[in-house]
Amino acid sequence: MKVIQTQGVHHITLMGADRQTSIDFWEGVLGMPFVFEQPNLDDESTNHLYFDPGDGRLITIFTREDLPVDPTPNPNGVGNLHHLAFAVSRATYTQASARLHEGGFANSGEVDRGFMDSLYFRDPLGQLMEIACYKFDPPEGRTHSDVLAKAHIIRVEAGAKNITDEHLADAITVLVQERGVG
Repeated sequence: MKVIQTQGVHHITLMGADRQTSIDFWEGVLGMPFVFEQPNLDDESTNHLYFDPGDGRLITIFTREDLPVDPTPNPNGVGNLHHLAFAVSRATYTQASARLHEGGFANSGEVDRGFMDSLYFRDPLGQLMEIACYKFDPPEGRTHSDVLAKAHIIRVEAGAKNITDEHLADAITVLVQERGVG
């Protein structure tokens, strides 16, 4: 079989509860503009809300007014969604924990992931969410994935457990040299 080449995430759809809970969370807490709504064309008893997560793509939520808000964490099993991660700026990341607490959302506080910093919390329906901020900017013309792929090779060659700042810095150097700059 030939591959079906993807070009990015088109949208992600989650099951919500009532309409206002979704708007309050996605727009009110995460700052994602509410774009539009329409009936779910596969089940018109369900509403379909569309939000812009910041990159022009979509996060969509199915809602029904008779669905209860249930903050029980989603099951952590094979085939289930574990969490959704959203990119934020360093400035936003440094404010996220306090702002979530102000909004009544408990969170993990800052977590160092080697190549990025993370913060975890649950939405009103129990879904685990992550706010993530890369520790580096890729060189011009390259992507975060380019840097991480090169940093992984450097990390493995060094016998290190995970990608660190040193691997990132060396990866960026290699990518810039490959481009013929510096």
